[in-house]
Amino acid sequence: MSGKAYRPPEQGKAGQIFDSIFLLVLVYAVLFAPLVLGLTGGGTITKTVDEPTWEALGQNPTMAAQWEKLGFTPETATEMITTRFDYTINPWALLITAVVILGYFVFLVRFSEKEYREVIAERFGDKK
Repeated sequence: MSGKAYRPPEQGKAGQIFDSIFLLVLVYAVLFAPLVLGLTGGGTITKTVDEPTWEALGQNPTMAAQWEKLGFTPETATEMITTRFDYTINPWALLITAVVILGYFVFLVRFSEKEYREVIAERFGDKK
């Protein structure tokens, strides 16, 4: 080993700013893409009730009393009570998501291994 202290390569301010903006745009795109491509949840499901009463809406007397304290009647609370999120899972979207995450993980490990080996070779020399 040489007596010289190891100094890693330095990145300039312009490179740091570019990297920060690029990562911000990338994160935004990844979070926004499912909305644009329609890959988000299935929306909501609304159960229809012919004659809204607290009993027909599945509300016990305690629940009904709380609704009434908030100023709701069975008719005005019907939409809030009967509308539910649809948690149906699309198997293809789930599979695509898993493949993308696994592919990213494999890429990250491979790239990190390459970078790690380059740093070791730069610091300690090639020990072939």
